[in-house]
Amino acid sequence: MSRLQQISFPLRGEFITLDRLLKACSLANSGGQAKLMVADGLVQVDGQQELRKTAKIRAGQVVSMAGVRIRVEPEEGAMPPSVTGE
Repeated sequence: MSRLQQISFPLRGEFITLDRLLKACSLANSGGQAKLMVADGLVQVDGQQELRKTAKIRAGQVVSMAGVRIRVEPEEGAMPPSVTGE
């Protein structure tokens, strides 16, 4: 069994949309390609197929596709929502 490539993505702000995350991690060459991959059912969020192209991905979530696993982490120095009152 092959190992998944692990990517840690530092999240700035409260969330990133799924299509933008795929593009930011160089898994898609364009936003349009990222949206097609999601629409084709190739992407999972926290182990469940995700078909919403602009699903909000937050710190702590894991996105997987095509042998790649992206763990979304809060950016260094960022305060968790419970601390900032959000």
